[in-house]
Amino acid sequence: MTEWRRVRCPVQGLLVLVVWGCGHDFEPPDRSRRVANAAAAYSTELFDSIAWESQESRVRDGNAIYAEDCRRCHGQLGRGDTDYSRERRLEVPSLVEVDWRLSDLDALRREIYVGHETGMPVFGDGGLTTRQVDAVAAYILDVLRPDVFGAEGA
Repeated sequence: MTEWRRVRCPVQGLLVLVVWGCGHDFEPPDRSRRVANAAAAYSTELFDSIAWESQESRVRDGNAIYAEDCRRCHGQLGRGDTDYSRERRLEVPSLVEVDWRLSDLDALRREIYVGHETGMPVFGDGGLTTRQVDAVAAYILDVLRPDVFGAEGA
């Protein structure tokens, strides 16, 4: 049986049906379905129309996004050894390991956009715009991983 909660609606005098809608419990899709939906929506073509004033502005924006959305788990230097990740028993990979598997821009954009079932957030379902995904991927490769593409730029 559905449990109805009484929730105060911001607008009074609405029909009873609308008031019931205010008390509806929202259940987000499970993680595996969110990852699958993001994977189905992902395409490299999402990034085709993104234009940057310069590589510096792209990396600067990526730095701000990394600081806001990535640093908590991956750490300031990208090593993945943060107190936050240890306290939550998250297996967060180092972004700066020499043999790290995501050392090209398209693969990294996809990973950020899609996330994965074991913990990486699904940023492509509203967490970040495609422009933000592009910027943070460029920041990771250009600043944290200059051995990969910092000298060439993207």
